[in-house]
Parts: sequence; C-alpha cells; structure tokens
Amino acid sequence: MDPLQKPEAMIATIARICEREKRTVVVEVLRNCAVELEQTNYDNWNGGTYTYGINLHVSPERYAKISSELDSIENVILTHARALIRHSPNDQIGQVIIVPDISATASGPGRTYLIPAADLLREIEAQRALMIAVSTGGPRIQTVEAEYQARRAKIREGLDERDIEDPNPFDDLWAWYGKWSGGDLPTYQSRRQFMSELHAPLLSQIRAEEAGRGGVREVEPTGWVKVDRGLHEARQRLTGATTEEQFQAVGLICRETLISLGQTVFDPEHHPTLDGVAASNTDAKRMLDAYIAETLSGGANEASRRHARAALDLANQLQHKRTATFRDAALCAEATTSVVNLIAIISGQRDP
Repeated sequence: MDPLQKPEAMIATIARICEREKRTVVVEVLRNCAVELEQTNYDNWNGGTYTYGINLHVSPERYAKISSELDSIENVILTHARALIRHSPNDQIGQVIIVPDISATASGPGRTYLIPAADLLREIEAQRALMIAVSTGGPRIQTVEAEYQARRAKIREGLDERDIEDPNPFDDLWAWYGKWSGGDLPTYQSRRQFMSELHAPLLSQIRAEEAGRGGVREVEPTGWVKVDRGLHEARQRLTGATTEEQFQAVGLICRETLISLGQTVFDPEHHPTLDGVAASNTDAKRMLDAYIAETLSGGANEASRRHARAALDLANQLQHKRTATFRDAALCAEATTSVVNLIAIISGQRDP
C-alpha cells in the first residue's frame, strides 16, 4: 500500500511506532488530529519528483499545550514519514506542520450540541451543590454516590463534545471526602469556597455559550474563505475563553489567520521582502510587511503604511504572549481583524 494514498493510515502507523518509542506527547497529537496531505512542489528532473506537505490539524487547546514543543514533535513525525515512503524515489515529504483547527468546532451560530448549554449548566450546578452538601453535614456519601457518578458521566459527555477539560478532579465522592477531611478544608465555609472557585471558570464559559456573547466586533466577510473562517473562529473562542491556555488558543488562531492572509495576497515576484530574506510559506509578518510596503509605497501613503504595520506588529506580538489574559486575547483578535480589513481595502477586495 502506498502511504501517500492513505495518509490517515500512515499517521496511525507513525503513532504506533512512537508509542513503542514512548513518545507520549507525539502519540497524543497523532491520535487526536485531522490529516491533510497536499502537494507543495513538482520537479520534472529524473522522471518527475513530487514533494508533499503533511498538515496535522489539532484543537486550539491542544495546540496551545504543545506550542513550546512544536518543532521537535514535527521533526519526529517528519523523520518517520520519510522512512515510510523511502521505497518511492519520486515522492518526497518536505514538511510536517501542526496547526490549530479553525473549523467550526466552537459554540456559535449553527453549532448544535447533543447536550445544550442550559442542560449542561444545570448538571454542573447540581453536581457542585451535591459536593458541597455531602461535605457540610448533608447526605451520606453511600446514598448519593450513584447520583454523582451518573451526573459526572453526563457532564463529561457535554464537555468532551465542546473540547473542554473537566476541572473537577474527583472521580468519586470518596476522593472528595479525602480532600476535605485531610485538613486542608477544615470548615464548612472553606469547602463551599473551594467548590465555588473550582467550578466558577467553567460555569462562566458555559453561561457565555448560552448567552451567545460575541468576543470582538463582527466584520464584513472578505471573500477569502480561510481568512474569514479564522476571524470567525477567533471571535467564537474568545466568547467562552476563561483560562490562560484558552486565551493563548485565540492568539494561535489569529496567527494562522494572518498566515492565510499572507499566503493569499503575497507574491514573491512582486513583493520583495524588506530585509531581502525569502519569506517562508508560514512567515506572515515578512509576507505582509512586503505586501504593505509595495502596495502602499510612496510618501503620500506613509500614514496608511504606518497604521497597517502598527496593527500587524501588535497582532504579531500578542500571538506569542505566553501569559495570556482576556485583554491580551481580545486585543490580538481586534488587531488581527484590523490587519485583515486593511489588507482587504488595499487589495481592492472591499471596492464596490
């Protein structure tokens, strides 16, 4: 079987190899990704040589968790992928790129979950109330453990389909008993406060989904499908983000959106880079800097050129911020939106 004809099977094989090599993080990526194989080059030398790239789409949350290890993970996968096709001298794999999935996986218009937000909210609040009750003189654990387990399974189901991690670490009420009886939570009030703080971020996120709140302003579509999809996903992710990893995920989606924008408008033959270094296919800043400089050349466009570059610099800086907050994520989404709008205007995409 030609691995290039079955990219999913090739990735599954690499996952099995990496499992034997005890590369746990790589295996988690390979088993939780969507695979895209694309031809990136063709050389007619020696009967024709085809070069392919492998794109692995993972959830923004998973991408945020592995962002510091991306290069090493991609290199491991690339090495094994090349080994699997070495019997085919006319085929090459040039790169493996892991990207956050910007398909419509977040809550928002048109997204329907098996467990609606209102139902999930009720289950989480009821679970929190039960855990408080058993730790403050309420029902005995033996009488409510089955209720706890049934509700926990339903909550897990609702969170899994939203790709949200359950913040409740207690698999059963006896584990919760071990926590409060160990001396860390000596009073009823301390147990109530612990439960409230444990569930507050999750409840806030699900309430935001139920309310359908938007994170940044809606914008007119550009007509560039991947760019528009990225902006929409950034808005939807920002709506429910409550943790540092989720705020980072917004920045990573913005980064991919600007890469898509650069790939759409940049032409190396007509847009020389400012520093003379060739722009790679994922170097959004170098591509867009070159496009802005060439398209808005001349003294009359200096103010517009400066504004476009400032928005690009802000978006680029915020994407890579490791200690992300809501404000960082919101600013990044807004700056990215501004860059997209400016480039759409410059390119004539907004012309009547």
